[in-house]
Amino acid sequence: MIIFNKPPYTGNEDQYVLQAMRSDKMSGDGPFTQRCHTWFESNLPCKKALLTPSCTAALEMAAILVDIQPGDEVIMPSYTFVSTANAFVLRGAKIVFVDIRPDTMNIDESKIEAAITDKTKAIVPVHYAGVSCEMDTIMDIAQRHELYVIEDAAQGMMSTYKGQALGTIGHLGTFSFHETKNYTSGGEGGLLIINDEKFKERAEIIREKGTNRSQFFRGMVDKYSWVDIGSSYLPSDIQAAYLWGQLEKSDDINKSRLESWSYYYEQLQDLEEAGKIELPTIPNDCKHNAHMFYIKVKDIEVRTQLIQHLTDNGISAVFHYIPLHSSVAGRDLGVFYGKDKFTTAESERLVRLPMWYGMNTKNQNNIISFIYDFFL
Repeated sequence: MIIFNKPPYTGNEDQYVLQAMRSDKMSGDGPFTQRCHTWFESNLPCKKALLTPSCTAALEMAAILVDIQPGDEVIMPSYTFVSTANAFVLRGAKIVFVDIRPDTMNIDESKIEAAITDKTKAIVPVHYAGVSCEMDTIMDIAQRHELYVIEDAAQGMMSTYKGQALGTIGHLGTFSFHETKNYTSGGEGGLLIINDEKFKERAEIIREKGTNRSQFFRGMVDKYSWVDIGSSYLPSDIQAAYLWGQLEKSDDINKSRLESWSYYYEQLQDLEEAGKIELPTIPNDCKHNAHMFYIKVKDIEVRTQLIQHLTDNGISAVFHYIPLHSSVAGRDLGVFYGKDKFTTAESERLVRLPMWYGMNTKNQNNIISFIYDFFL
């Protein structure tokens, strides 16, 4: 059986996790957490990096930081994971979904401005498959309408837009280190990065249950207390230790995944030229991270048949999100602005192929041969 995903493992994670387990600082913000923070602040770069237990937690922190209140509206694509919406719904916001671009599956930047009302508070672009949204346009819209931009870069670590790291363009950026992502902190994990100086101090407080505990440990206050709302948004240092083993090999992981992605692309071009499938589109201004490789087929019926064909031959291929606006909660808690021209139709055509760090061409050739077998 060729599985869909294998969590990345480089070989150093074991010793680092053991070090964290045996240290006197297993809880949040230990030595490995600090190493990871320094790496992100240097390599992305950003004003401040804060590891979180998940990207969901990072998004929830972002919603608090931009002061989402009941009745506020937040614009985002419907083709995304539920956490993107939930983080803002939990603060009382109404979600305004807009259509996606069929080429990248990202929010259609040309549809955003018409969806803005006097209740709009933020725009949340989601960088699908590690391919950037059209951020210049989005940031221009946000600036003119005085809106916050929170980048959902859950899939975007090591990707760039016009040379700038994803997550560092908006006011805030969020990342995931779930086991399905290019880098993981032991199965779950996330990151909030601060790009606007005014959020730095409060982000630390929110992450520490609403206390100024971080300032106390730095000697900035003589005691710490409850000063704001917040929650427990710190991962253990054991999680950070696992992640550190991956960050040390970040370039190797990125190179391996890009090679696998390129091999799929090259080997499947004949099927695209024959009109059987569509391959991913990477805009000229974008450098992606090979987070996933997907193909698009004619419609949902062909997709169902292809996935079954691959399953019958020991290959795990999957589709992705059910658009949020078509879900029970999405209909209650949000609204789709304008026409759903591409979101549903394109989501029903998409098939994700197995992809992981260290994947070999033997596995890929097996997958590719059964895809050709299905179509020809």
